[in-house]
Amino acid sequence: MGQDVRSPRGPRCIALVGPFQSGKTTLLEAILARTGAIKTAGSVDAGTSVGDASPEARQHKMGVGLTAATTTFMGDSYTFIDCPGSIEFAHDMRAALPAVDAAVVVCEADEKKLPQLQIILRELEELGIPRFLFLNKIDRANKRVRETLATLQPASRVPLVLRQIPIWNGDLIEGFVDLALERAFVYREHKPSEVMALEGGNLDREKEARFSMLEKLADHDDALMEQLLEDIQPPRDAVFDDLARELREGQICPVLLGAASRENGVLRLMKALRHEAPGVAETADRLGIKDQKDALAYVFKTVHLQHGGKLSLARVLAGRLDDGATLQSSSGESGRVSGILAVSGGHDSKRPQAEAGDTVALGKLDAIKTGDTVSSGKTAPASLVKVEPAAAVLSISIAATDRKDDVKLGQALLRLNEEDPSLTMIQNPRTHDTVLWGQGEMHLRVAQERLKDRYGVNVKSHPPAIGYQETIRKPITQRGRHKKQSGGHGQFGDVVLDIKPKPRGSGFEFHEKVVGGAVPRNYIGAVEEGVVDALARGPLGFPVIDVDVTLTDGSYHSVDSSDLAFRTAARIGVSEGLPQCQPVLLEPIHMVEIVCPTDATAKINAILSARRGQILGFDTRDGWIGWDCVRATMPESEIGDLIVELRSATAGAGTFTRQFDRMAEVTGRAADQIIAAHRDAA
Repeated sequence: MGQDVRSPRGPRCIALVGPFQSGKTTLLEAILARTGAIKTAGSVDAGTSVGDASPEARQHKMGVGLTAATTTFMGDSYTFIDCPGSIEFAHDMRAALPAVDAAVVVCEADEKKLPQLQIILRELEELGIPRFLFLNKIDRANKRVRETLATLQPASRVPLVLRQIPIWNGDLIEGFVDLALERAFVYREHKPSEVMALEGGNLDREKEARFSMLEKLADHDDALMEQLLEDIQPPRDAVFDDLARELREGQICPVLLGAASRENGVLRLMKALRHEAPGVAETADRLGIKDQKDALAYVFKTVHLQHGGKLSLARVLAGRLDDGATLQSSSGESGRVSGILAVSGGHDSKRPQAEAGDTVALGKLDAIKTGDTVSSGKTAPASLVKVEPAAAVLSISIAATDRKDDVKLGQALLRLNEEDPSLTMIQNPRTHDTVLWGQGEMHLRVAQERLKDRYGVNVKSHPPAIGYQETIRKPITQRGRHKKQSGGHGQFGDVVLDIKPKPRGSGFEFHEKVVGGAVPRNYIGAVEEGVVDALARGPLGFPVIDVDVTLTDGSYHSVDSSDLAFRTAARIGVSEGLPQCQPVLLEPIHMVEIVCPTDATAKINAILSARRGQILGFDTRDGWIGWDCVRATMPESEIGDLIVELRSATAGAGTFTRQFDRMAEVTGRAADQIIAAHRDAA
């Protein structure tokens, strides 16, 4: 206790994170206005905010990508990264977090958002990032702050420590008491708070709340514990040092109060960041950077501007980065920096260089990707961190409305994937469709809007094709004969095939048991090709699997036989034989694992049952208080929009993973409907 760990030097980078619609962008506006970076705070609803400035964010009035803005406070530089709150756009937050010095978790007294808060806090905890909790919308509070803290505590694995308590005037909060500073302040709308006398009931409440704060700090400080036991008041500077140290070591999460829309509590938050949040040296140490002489930076976001080319948003973690420098990346690529821009919302300005701690945009690094570590040294640096996208949960098949835009669509999709790696494209080899996979309904909708607005590609979409297949139940022997006479050489091929079912999952096998040269050896490969051709589309209209075909006999013509003739004969034989083999439709079944808040588990079970899911069981989610993990098997056709219903039932917090399990028979009316729909679509 007593070691000064406050006020580190160098530019700092702070993430603003929190549940959907908790007020992160409004807080950024308040910070920028309070620190003089902008004249007045903008509004999300009015579409005038620095954050959420993209057309898609403006339209939906929500964050759909991160915003970085730089300001200064008391001579120090701060870059704030405003991260989207929706779980569908969480990859932007997850990619940026490793490089920040600290995070401000913006939340409100809303129990429904507790699971979302827990997801975000868990991410920060696992990365070891110091974090403050900013309890926003305090002007709308309808219960005591300690009750709110007790509600929020289960979301955090470390103690939430109140740094401030509100001053009530009837049912309204008119100010706060800073427990570390032991001073009271009255809020003034859009102006700095005023100091007021700390007396009467407020003084009594302050003493009680301060003692509670000191008790939590003393859990990690023996000297402070002795002072409390001996009823000795610790020095104020020592208390601040403890707060800073325990924050940085991840032992506590301080809680500050405010109302971002009124700019209340913003200056106290900034002072806490200035004195207690670590700087780039500690962040570099956390990331394992040692004795780095060359410039080293981490790229946390890629942006393609409509007319300005590619920008790589990066945090310089060591050394000095000059414009024009050649950078080596951890992925093995290299590129020359063409412009260094200071980031401040949409108003970026050029600068000749960037120092350790700066957050900047680097121009024209075409080969560098989000998540890369880059260095000005001669060798590729080791990757500091690897952030994998969450498993995709929803997909659509898309195609350009105008076929001449097909190439343009492909290029646009590659750029979207560069900007957001949690958005992926897969080419369906059977249907040749382009399938776009994402994190939810809004995620895919925004992707389509960007294709249209930014890249000028109109697309049409439909649900992806389900991987239905078919097999047979009955063996048969079938002759396939192809004879065609025309001028000159004709075509002749004749085969006898044994077609029989195989156990589920064993695949296709071809054999030959021809004796006496009935089919010459040089044509047997063509026969197998013909069989494979026929199995590509069975009598029900789907690929045929789990079949054994054996060539047992046949005949040939010394002049008219050819590879093509025998391939055609084999195709005819299988196509005519399969309808007699009692074909049956198969649908893909997936193993599904859903994670959800415990109070939503009953709803999830009902959703699964309604979608033909077979529930295998559920357990508490390992290491997550108040969460369950439900396991089930479910037909692929029922999984399509499962995430939409799942998110609705879990206040936006639930998600799932899936893995192919097996093919299962579909019979009766369900099979008839699938086959009829497939024929109509063909």
